[in-house]
Amino acid sequence: MIEMPRLLSAAALTVLLLACSPSSDDSTVDPRSLDWPEIVKAARGETVYFVMWTGDPAINRYMREFVVPHLHKRHGITLEIVPGQADIPSMLMTEIEAGQTVSSMDMVWINGQVFYQLRQIDALYGPFTSKLPNDLFVDWDNPMIAIDFQQRVNGYESPWGNVQLLLITDTERVAHLPRTPRALAEWIHAHPGRFTIDSEFTGLSFLKSLMYAFADSPQELQGSFDRNVYNKLKNRVFEWVRGVRADLWREGRTFPKDVSQLHQLFANGEVDFTMSFNDGEVDNKVAVGLFPKTARAYALKTGTLQNTHYLGIVARSAHKPAAMVVANFLISPEAQLEKLKPEVWGDGTVLAMERLPAPWRSRFRNVPGRSRAPERDALQLFARPEPAPQYMIRLDEDFRNEIVRQ
Repeated sequence: MIEMPRLLSAAALTVLLLACSPSSDDSTVDPRSLDWPEIVKAARGETVYFVMWTGDPAINRYMREFVVPHLHKRHGITLEIVPGQADIPSMLMTEIEAGQTVSSMDMVWINGQVFYQLRQIDALYGPFTSKLPNDLFVDWDNPMIAIDFQQRVNGYESPWGNVQLLLITDTERVAHLPRTPRALAEWIHAHPGRFTIDSEFTGLSFLKSLMYAFADSPQELQGSFDRNVYNKLKNRVFEWVRGVRADLWREGRTFPKDVSQLHQLFANGEVDFTMSFNDGEVDNKVAVGLFPKTARAYALKTGTLQNTHYLGIVARSAHKPAAMVVANFLISPEAQLEKLKPEVWGDGTVLAMERLPAPWRSRFRNVPGRSRAPERDALQLFARPEPAPQYMIRLDEDFRNEIVRQ
């Protein structure tokens, strides 16, 4: 998944959105009762407020320079991008408790933990994905797409991109890649101060990947949340962290606040590793000049997480038809191909190539291949599905209490 930092407090995000959101519902008809041409007609001239993570310049540029103008030109839709992501559940809960009949947001960029929280409070509209014409191209046979953190999507999220967590290093600084937690610990001890993790989504996802490495079997992390399994594996992971902590960057007394800061430390030569929950990001960061040309990405042999990130529509959105048109465009072959390009974003597609018309299959095949990360087929051997969302919720809290604040 894409990084999910705490960009704005729920209160601040609420104020920002309420200042520019509708005061009453201007759509009393459920768009699922309409034909697609009627939905497109109802969407014209509408404004869609899309709450998403805005911490990566490449993603922001893709949205600003490709998505926004295409939607406006083709459908007359104004897409307003609002920064924020982890605060979405608390903000929507605040709206519900206040009796607000129309939400200040229309679309949200989510997966896993946030999807679970929003479903708990019935804050998502759906099922809606079967109404999207481009949904026919989605690779729903892939369990990494149809299942989000052990939860069936069931039409309440539209897949947007599929990614895998990889470590990134500079091969001029690190000649022999440490491919297991033990080998990585040995490297850290031999090179004090040259490795760390961020304290947000990507760093926590790395720790969840280590849970797989220290599990008695990968099946332990499948299915519903198991408190005993969590405690056992959390303790093993934290034992590994404590074992290397003194040799981490700044002796492990502090951690980068998010993956963007970790990327900058790597780019500045302060550490020799960074990581990304986008297996195509290394080529993007080299293309834009942030990472050195000798940067390479790889997976631990013990496995790393693979997941899909999604688009959700808020249940009390006043602009559901327009939000559906936006979601449909974002899973179109055109939009998926553009963001797949390493120089644009490098985000993995959610489309099944065999379902695409022949001309589009050819275009996807001819996208300049990445050269600094393994191809997706090679990574599948090391791909591990996300465990239930409670693992991330508990790990986030315990990492701060037992590691960061100690």
